[in-house]
Amino acid sequence: MEKLSHYDEAGEARMVDVSAKAATRRQAEASAFVAMSARALAALPHNPKGNPLEVARIAGIQAAKRTAELIPMCHPLPLTHVDVHTEVADGGIAIRAAAATTAQTGVEMEALTAAAVAALTVYDMCKAADKAIVIREVRLERKTGGKSGDWVRRP
Repeated sequence: MEKLSHYDEAGEARMVDVSAKAATRRQAEASAFVAMSARALAALPHNPKGNPLEVARIAGIQAAKRTAELIPMCHPLPLTHVDVHTEVADGGIAIRAAAATTAQTGVEMEALTAAAVAALTVYDMCKAADKAIVIREVRLERKTGGKSGDWVRRP
């Protein structure tokens, strides 16, 4: 197993020094799924709090921009693009989040944070209709750029 980069020689957590790395274009896409009852899905258009999918989209975008405040060892990044897409699917809400930057480190955490917070927002806005909502499959789908190159999740 490779040495984990967020630990120093003494085993202490640390923020990785990326100052010697070249800034390159980096992109990442993540997803999440919010499973809920058919009754809760049918109630989406009538939610008194507003449109849960649109609020979740905006929450995900905001969250991506604040990732370094939430995840202790993440570097603050100059995001050049964030997009969150929500869609009613069989059994719940499918969420896709994308982030991009030109920087010295990648945007996987920003994409994952956007997807996770969008999913939490759907939960928050729909919990009155279904207490059994489950957030699942928060995962990286693909990333490009950086020293490790491109990566795509295999089905």
